[in-house]
Amino acid sequence: MPLLAALFEDADRADFVVTPQRRVTRHELLGWAAGLAAEVTGHRIVAVHASAGLPTMVAVTAALLAGVPVVPIPPDAGELERAHILSDSRAELILSDDPSAAGDSAVPVRRISGARPGAVPPEPDPSRPALVLYTSGTTGAPKGVVLSRAALAADLDALAAAWRWTAADTLVHGLPLYHVHGLVLGVLGPLRLGSRLAHTGRPTPEAYADNPGTMYFGVPTVWSRIAAAPERARALSRARLLVSGSAALPVPVFDALAELTGQAPVERYGMTETLITVSARAGGERRAGHVGLPLDGIHTRLVDDVGNPLPDDGVSIGNLQVCGPTLLDGYMRAGGVRPAELIDGWYPTGDVATIGPDGWHRIVGRASTDLIKSGGYRIGAGEVEDVLLLHPAVHEAAVVGTPHMDLGEQVTAFVVADPVAPEELIAFVAQRLAFHKRPRQVYLVPSLPRNAMGKIQKKQLMSG
Repeated sequence: MPLLAALFEDADRADFVVTPQRRVTRHELLGWAAGLAAEVTGHRIVAVHASAGLPTMVAVTAALLAGVPVVPIPPDAGELERAHILSDSRAELILSDDPSAAGDSAVPVRRISGARPGAVPPEPDPSRPALVLYTSGTTGAPKGVVLSRAALAADLDALAAAWRWTAADTLVHGLPLYHVHGLVLGVLGPLRLGSRLAHTGRPTPEAYADNPGTMYFGVPTVWSRIAAAPERARALSRARLLVSGSAALPVPVFDALAELTGQAPVERYGMTETLITVSARAGGERRAGHVGLPLDGIHTRLVDDVGNPLPDDGVSIGNLQVCGPTLLDGYMRAGGVRPAELIDGWYPTGDVATIGPDGWHRIVGRASTDLIKSGGYRIGAGEVEDVLLLHPAVHEAAVVGTPHMDLGEQVTAFVVADPVAPEELIAFVAQRLAFHKRPRQVYLVPSLPRNAMGKIQKKQLMSG
């Protein structure tokens, strides 16, 4: 079965993909992507300037049809972030209609269309890499997570079973197209399963309410804003599934959505390295503060800090590990792939959780204090610290996540520096990294708390 199986069905489907700028049928999308695939066939790896729109969907589809791994680049990536991704991945082309973002290696997306679907290369081996998604870790620059075609197919099929996701559905979302939620689930899902896709450009309450659908995807910040707009929220009562992910959904937002729409949202859990591994079911219970049961083919376990198994008693909090067919191949390193460090085949997620006797999972949080979840984004504190330290006035920097009513957490920086305005440091980071990674608060302090080994004590900053 081809990874993007729905594209090859004989029956065309009008308005298969709809965006604010354009709508295309199934066969139009395939012809457009097939034409672009001819331009990238034979290359080792290509990048895509992943703006939120149809050209990004076509570019990613084209690369997958050609069997060429694709690296999505956030459209708001700063110059250092973009340079790191391109250098580390060794991408040979950038598919983009924005010359300022792509440079001399750009291959335009819009002008190539109308190729015969029969010109599509044969389906590649499922074990071949499909995507390289750069994600922020707890230290240093973003890491490129290498995901195979087989992993993507396994995850989408498992989600189809869990969510009863079929070609009869219409999926609506406005999420970014460079991570698992918006790209893998939100675009490749419809291209594999055949459901209609309406991408709203931005995930606003108005856009969601104005686009009829059976399934809606959002991160907690999106759902919080929808819950705060009751009339918009009530318009979603026509849907059969409201899916929340990328961070924990606050219980008051869960309850408000259930009251306003007549159904509780479905929460799910995953990460770039594992794709989606745990979810509530479309036809089953939905519990506030819980992310559900492992998907078909996925296994989970809890271990203590030295690796001893912990019981599934709903009380014991342990380090969550997962195994199954959706795991990453490894991490991109200077154009090559370094295998992931598994523990007897289990991937250590870095999250701590509880598992009940009935198998229901509750994610407690990160084992580390250095991964910030803000507005559905996962932001590595180390990456922001590295950029702050490039400023000539800054001597030391520590970045943490602090509570924020709308975003869940906000990026907050504590800086030891020569006289400098906090606003200048915020702008300095915003110019070099994606805009959402900028600190929203910068505190100038005389020193940072450290232990006897010289390590910064971030918990003191977060509590102080």
